Amino acid sequence: MIKALFFDVDGTLVDSNEQHVTAWHDAFAEHGFHVERDEIRGQIGKGADMLVPALLPDASDDVREALSARQGELFKGKHLDTVKPFPQAAALVRHVHDSGRRVVLASSADAKEVEQYIARLGIKDALDAMTTIDDAESSKPAGDIFAAALAKVAPLNPDEVIVIGDTPYDVEAAKKCGIRTVAVRSGGFADDVLRGSGAIALYDDVADLLAHFDESPICQ
Repeated sequence: MIKALFFDVDGTLVDSNEQHVTAWHDAFAEHGFHVERDEIRGQIGKGADMLVPALLPDASDDVREALSARQGELFKGKHLDTVKPFPQAAALVRHVHDSGRRVVLASSADAKEVEQYIARLGIKDALDAMTTIDDAESSKPAGDIFAAALAKVAPLNPDEVIVIGDTPYDVEAAKKCGIRTVAVRSGGFADDVLRGSGAIALYDDVADLLAHFDESPICQ
């Protein structure tokens, strides 16, 4: 029986991926790097510690840190206020909570961003815990964030948990902790990419998952 769900946030509960793409694109340009938006888009879901080396493998630690800081400034300054929850996102979280399962948000964003999303969604009272990049040494697709989430729902086992995420990096990170993932297409990744990374089921978005909740792997 599934006793807890770990929700990714960006691209899963809130529609923020394109804003992150734009902030990264502008941060790279300001530092003299031309990186195509499609290249950036394919790395969204990773934290800066993983995203920058994937796109600029020769970048020094100083450059990576400068890019990360600038992307954060641009995102928070220009884009954060434009991020909206996906339809039925809050309803799904509440449904999971009301079903008696534990709800954990597990994001590669920092705690301040996640807290703003929680307020925007209005789900604080439906959450059992949250883990963010502040709880991890490395971001997704490393398993650190989900390992921290598992610690917060102990003594549950990985097979009693399912992750809900929108990127292959969510799936890969969960797999490293022995957790299965149900993926949503709202992050823009192709079905073959999500299935190829190991997702056990695909839904269009969280509204689709809520509509088919009783038939989903969560209830099987």
